Amino acid sequence: MSRAVKRAFKYRFYPTDSQSAELARTFGCVRKVYNLALVARTEAWTLRQERINYHTTSALLTAWKKTDELAFLNEVSSVPLQQALRHLQVAFTNFFAKRARYPSFKSKKKSRRSAEYTTSAFRWRDGRLTLAKMTEPLDIVWSRPIPEGASPSTVTVSQDAAGRWFVSLLCDDVIEQVPASGMVGVDAGIDSLLTLSTGEKIVNPKHERRDRARLARVQRALAKKEKGSANRAKARRTVARVYARITDRRRDHLHKLTTRLVRENQTIVIEDLAVRNMVKNHSLARAVSDAAWRQFRTLLEYKADWYGRDLVVVDRWFPSSKLCSACGALVERMPLNVRSWTCRCGQTHDRDVNAARNILAEGLSVIACGGGVRPQRESSRMGRSSAKQENPRATKGILAL
Repeated sequence: MSRAVKRAFKYRFYPTDSQSAELARTFGCVRKVYNLALVARTEAWTLRQERINYHTTSALLTAWKKTDELAFLNEVSSVPLQQALRHLQVAFTNFFAKRARYPSFKSKKKSRRSAEYTTSAFRWRDGRLTLAKMTEPLDIVWSRPIPEGASPSTVTVSQDAAGRWFVSLLCDDVIEQVPASGMVGVDAGIDSLLTLSTGEKIVNPKHERRDRARLARVQRALAKKEKGSANRAKARRTVARVYARITDRRRDHLHKLTTRLVRENQTIVIEDLAVRNMVKNHSLARAVSDAAWRQFRTLLEYKADWYGRDLVVVDRWFPSSKLCSACGALVERMPLNVRSWTCRCGQTHDRDVNAARNILAEGLSVIACGGGVRPQRESSRMGRSSAKQENPRATKGILAL
């Protein structure tokens, strides 16, 4: 069996001077249009209690282009500008559905520099991509092939803080549904990034800690540079390259782990960790952020959806560490410094392995009879119950921390 999906293939490319100048103008215009539309929608609601939709902002964009002050918007392709308005519409839709906060303005220094092109704004011929307003195709490094015979429906060009250029091609792809019979419970940690119910422990590479000395050195050099100077901009890019190295290695490691778990197991059970609350603990914030549990779950969700796997998320209040996986007895207290313990039934447990086994058992009970079979803390009644992932997070294949 196989499944057709939309999949993005991301590549690095090296623009010419004229291409980089054109893209820089496009990024600036996209940001300008997004901010203007956000102001218009905010003022319409604040002053007149009127909701403005995408079609209204599109008409406003046409009027803006006719003014002397915003005539420069005509110098770039109109498609990325229209896409920016669509992105703003999605942001407001998520806000009104209480899935996100109120949309914020795009910053020249902090916001992601990107532009999205649809089929009318680029030409794809013989594996060569040419964007609107450009005469030459992009010099793309084809690190992996796109599906044979596929043609991109959307192209997204971006530049990261380190100055690297990337292009993402959204194509139709077919994912082979390879059968698997394994079942695994996964306990996330810091010393061991993942502990599986099979007893296997996956070491945490701690990418940020490995580059911490280098990062501190370049940050000190950045702090000594005069604000607004060319040397400060150069030092900032040096810091960004160190961060990019850390991020790339972390993402690569998580991709390999999640792909392995999905290929080997039909049922995968994980915990619903409150990472946002955990990083408020200043003693653990750096280690928790470096572990990237949220990114691990995001990758696992869309890959499980692609390959037809069952992903079960166990309630965060489920006492996986304090529950004996042999007899089901619940221990009152289990401090973090206790890494192994002996139950009153005589069974000695490794804390993480025992937790992973309990997570798997709870996940299987969710599939069988809706969860709630194992004992839980009183406070768990106030939180969410364990649940099978019915609607995995939608993704186009582009992943970020």
